Amino acid sequence: MIDTYSVLLTNLVKEFDLTVGFASTDFESIRLTVEDVSRPGIQLAGYFDHFDPMRLQVLGNVEMSYLSRLSDQARASVLDRLFSYKFPALLITRNIPPMPELLEMAKKHNITLLRSPDPTSTLVSAIITYLKAELAPRVVRHGVLMEVYGEGMLLIGESGIGKSEAAVELLKRGHRLIADDAVEIKKISGNSLIGTAPELVRDYVELRGIGIVNVAKLFGMGAVKIENSIDLVVNIVPWNTHQVYDRLGLEDQYTEILGVKIPMNTIPITPGRNLAIILEVAAMNNRQRKFGYNPAQEFTEQINRHFEENMGNMV
Repeated sequence: MIDTYSVLLTNLVKEFDLTVGFASTDFESIRLTVEDVSRPGIQLAGYFDHFDPMRLQVLGNVEMSYLSRLSDQARASVLDRLFSYKFPALLITRNIPPMPELLEMAKKHNITLLRSPDPTSTLVSAIITYLKAELAPRVVRHGVLMEVYGEGMLLIGESGIGKSEAAVELLKRGHRLIADDAVEIKKISGNSLIGTAPELVRDYVELRGIGIVNVAKLFGMGAVKIENSIDLVVNIVPWNTHQVYDRLGLEDQYTEILGVKIPMNTIPITPGRNLAIILEVAAMNNRQRKFGYNPAQEFTEQINRHFEENMGNMV
């Protein structure tokens, strides 16, 4: 199930250390629901077609300079119309002091007025990046997310298959844990997924027969990471003698999460098989493939050349 998320305006204020010039009566409950931010320059000139009142509105040096050149009456008129759209808040950058008409219209229409010392372009870019991450579509999947040789590896499989045990073995070998049992996955772009752990269970691993283990305290802070991209999904399954498994790796497997295709390996396990080493090799192999090298394809071409040469000699 994909949920729709929002960001409290108060969280944005805290994140970017913004100054509240005027707080609306609903300031504590205002939520941002779109990741885009607007600089309403053309609206100040009187054109409001396609204006999106759901966005945070930002006035920088250019917009404030334009407003300062208008007559008091014209400035009050255009600001009155702008504020009538009831957008979430107005942010003024570069610590430019708000003119009396701005403060008057903010109070009249009960819209929060914010200020920041930061340059406009820098701040707008940072806010969009922050909102994109916070508002990203997301799902929670059962599994374990590890960083192995820089690759984000999501281990999935039925409960009790040994995902957490494999994670602990990987931790002992110097790799890092992102999430155990519940992995929160965000789609931050058209082809990129980021995984993290719900805050309540972050840094903890459950081992059957032992109980809950705090990885950060047991292995050190270097053994955990807050989030990581998901580069490979490994489906761990019990060995089935009646199942045919791909032994060469010629067939590319993928799984889809939030509409994004992620490479996948299916690894059958039996008692005594060293799963941690197999997972390390899977991570390194996936890394090689991303750089354009496919050992299975190279091996197949080498075999084909060998048979072609031998057939030529036989003729």
